[in-house]
Amino acid sequence: MSHLLASTSRRAAMVSLGAMTLAAASLANPSASAQLAPQRTLDELKAEIQARADRHAYPVAQLDPAETREALANLKSMDRDHWASVWGAIGDRHLARAQGLEATDKAQAAAAYDKAMQYYMFARFPLEDSPGTAKAYEKALEAFAGYSRLVDPPIEAVKFTYDGKQIVGYLRVPKGVRPAPVAITIGGLDGRKEDAAIRNAEYLKHGIAFFSFDMPGTGQTRLKIEPGVEKVFSAVLDLIAKRPDLDAKRVVVTGGSWGGHWSARLAYMEKDRILGAVVQGGPVHNYFQPEWQRVALKTPEYLFGLFEARSAVYGVKTLDEFLAYGPKMSLKDNGWIEKPSAPMLLVNGVKDTQVPIADLYLLQSNGDPKDAWVNPRGGHMGRNVEMSDEWIFQNVTLPWVARRLGVSA
Repeated sequence: MSHLLASTSRRAAMVSLGAMTLAAASLANPSASAQLAPQRTLDELKAEIQARADRHAYPVAQLDPAETREALANLKSMDRDHWASVWGAIGDRHLARAQGLEATDKAQAAAAYDKAMQYYMFARFPLEDSPGTAKAYEKALEAFAGYSRLVDPPIEAVKFTYDGKQIVGYLRVPKGVRPAPVAITIGGLDGRKEDAAIRNAEYLKHGIAFFSFDMPGTGQTRLKIEPGVEKVFSAVLDLIAKRPDLDAKRVVVTGGSWGGHWSARLAYMEKDRILGAVVQGGPVHNYFQPEWQRVALKTPEYLFGLFEARSAVYGVKTLDEFLAYGPKMSLKDNGWIEKPSAPMLLVNGVKDTQVPIADLYLLQSNGDPKDAWVNPRGGHMGRNVEMSDEWIFQNVTLPWVARRLGVSA
């Protein structure tokens, strides 16, 4: 790799945090309504969605540009049920095609189920907050179930109970590898494990099984976000230990965005049961501070609905409640970052406007030594036009995970 494998210091972290604090100070006084005002008009949003679809960028990387243009032509408002209906209509078309092909061409049917799921997922983006968006997520699950049963090897839905709630994860094990090493992947704020389960197929080529989960507060992990809820993933490690087809001694955890927060927690809490943790764009401490949030909630890097998505996982409604809740999740204030940990790979972009790069520096400057990959021109998760999510996965995350698990990549 010809890109930056970074080593940072406490001083660098302090400088970055200081710059953020100064930027935040100039924006600390606007009213809540001003801070939560829509970032884009409908026409501006349409233009941004189309531009991202054309270059295959998050969160529409998997959508067809021509079909995206078709949907946007029918989008008349940001009413949540109307939004779900417009994008869901294209999902319906792919779903009908998948169902028609299933008996005769399983490969084409699986691809059509995948397409249907992608449109249903965008129909519920960034969260299920209306009858229409909730229905879109149900249809996404239906389409994913079709995909799961047709691919080879199939994807197994694994269910267990934690704190009285049913948790669902997706497990896929490579052929001919028993027991298989495992990558546990934890989703972020607006993505879902179904998206990850399709992207994670690359692990199989290297003899690695993957186990994908929604993070707490999203998808089918409906648990309140609070310190200690990461123990749900300890239950996942317990489950892996009981399966003869999985190697409980070779497990790595990966998390992107908010999922990286949980990955970091597991690096500390389960350091003796995992071989490593990827923390890609994960909140650590500065993210949770009101000063950062007052700035970050206005970022154009996020399409729309950032406050709604972020406040929903806390179970709060108002800006004041949201700003007061966040600090309790700080890994610094809760005494984590100085503790011994499993090896970590820290990934992000210096220009991230959603999760401050200072959080990566803070992790790297405390506790045990850690690896880091920092894109000086990258935004959230380290991505930019030249280095997509897929590029970072193939060139940074996958090789590191494979090395930790003792396999070639």
